[in-house]
Amino acid sequence: MGLFSADIHTMDDLFLHTLQDIYYAENQIVRALPEMIEKATDKQLAQGFKTHLEETKGQIRRLEQVFKLLGKEPQGVDCPATDGLIDEAEDVAGDIDDKQVLDAALIGAAQAVEHYEIARYGTLMAWAKTLGHQEAIRLLKQNLDEEKAADDKLSKLAESSVNRKAA
Repeated sequence: MGLFSADIHTMDDLFLHTLQDIYYAENQIVRALPEMIEKATDKQLAQGFKTHLEETKGQIRRLEQVFKLLGKEPQGVDCPATDGLIDEAEDVAGDIDDKQVLDAALIGAAQAVEHYEIARYGTLMAWAKTLGHQEAIRLLKQNLDEEKAADDKLSKLAESSVNRKAA
């Protein structure tokens, strides 16, 4: 189903579709993070990825709670944006021999994914507010706050050491 599919008729349909999109994305990220952990040579970066892997599993559980609040079964829909960001990260990481440059590239790739997630969660929260899904807002905000914190940690790590080592 595409974003402007015939299956989307109402704001509730759009909310559900976007919820399914981020659910798919979070599950894809859980599959991709172990490889990023393995490739990271900076210990803080690898540990940050490990921490975020566990956070992402918690985010999936919260999304499953949102589905339950809506009376729906948790289900993802293909998300070409997430697939593209993960594919790009794998392509770039596969082409870099210098381990310090690889760490910088991994941070850049992770931040691209974080920014996508931040956009999705912000949109979902706004729509949940409009639709009166108060408990969903609370759960989505927890996810959004974790994504923003992960992005901030990646920026600080990049700026404090990883980028200088790569340069």
